[in-house]
Amino acid sequence: MDFKPLITLLAIVNPLAIVPFFIHYTQSFSDAQRRRTIWVSSFSVFVVIAVSALLGLQILEFFNISLASFQVGGGLLLMTSSLNMLNAQPAEAKSNATELQDASERAAVGASIAVVPLAIPLLTGPASMSTVVIYADKAKTFWQLATLVGYGVVIGLATALCFALAGPIARVLGKTGINVMTRLMGLILAALAVEVMADGLHKLFPILG
Repeated sequence: MDFKPLITLLAIVNPLAIVPFFIHYTQSFSDAQRRRTIWVSSFSVFVVIAVSALLGLQILEFFNISLASFQVGGGLLLMTSSLNMLNAQPAEAKSNATELQDASERAAVGASIAVVPLAIPLLTGPASMSTVVIYADKAKTFWQLATLVGYGVVIGLATALCFALAGPIARVLGKTGINVMTRLMGLILAALAVEVMADGLHKLFPILG
C-alpha cells in the first residue's frame, strides 16, 4: 500500500498548525458549540478530499487541461505552500484580513466558522485539492481510488483529534513547538513538490528523461 498520498496530505493540511486559529475562533464558544465546530470542520475536510478524488479528473477533462500541466502547476502550489510552512505559516492560510475579521465577528455571535475559514481555506485549499487530483490519476483500480478517499477519512479524524486536544497541545508544544513541527512538515512537502513537478515536466518534455 502506498502511503505517500497520506503523508503528503498530512503535511499540507497539518491540523497542528491550525490549532491556534481554532482556539482563537472558538474561545467564546460553549462546549457543545466547540464540539459541533470540530466535527463539522473535520467532515468538511473529508468532503473536499473525497470530491477532489472522485471528480477532479473529470473537471480537468471538462476544461481540457492535461494532467502533466496540472502536475507542474500543482507542484508549484505545493512548493509555495512548503515555503509558507518553512516560515512557520499554515500551508493553506490564504484568508485576507477582511475574511479573518468576518470570521472573528461570526465567532463572536456564535455563528459557525467550521467550514469557512477553518476547513476552507486554512485546512484544505488549492494545494491539497491539486494533490488529491494528481494521486487520483495514479489510482488504477477501484480499491486504489477507495483508499485515496479513505485517506480523506484519516485526515478528517486527525483534524478532529487535534482540535479536540487543542488546549493540551497548545500548552505542551507552545508556539515554538508548533512552529518547529510546521517547518519540519514544510521540508517534507518541498521534497514531494519537486517530485510531482519532475514527473509532470518529464511527461511534457520526454527529452528530459
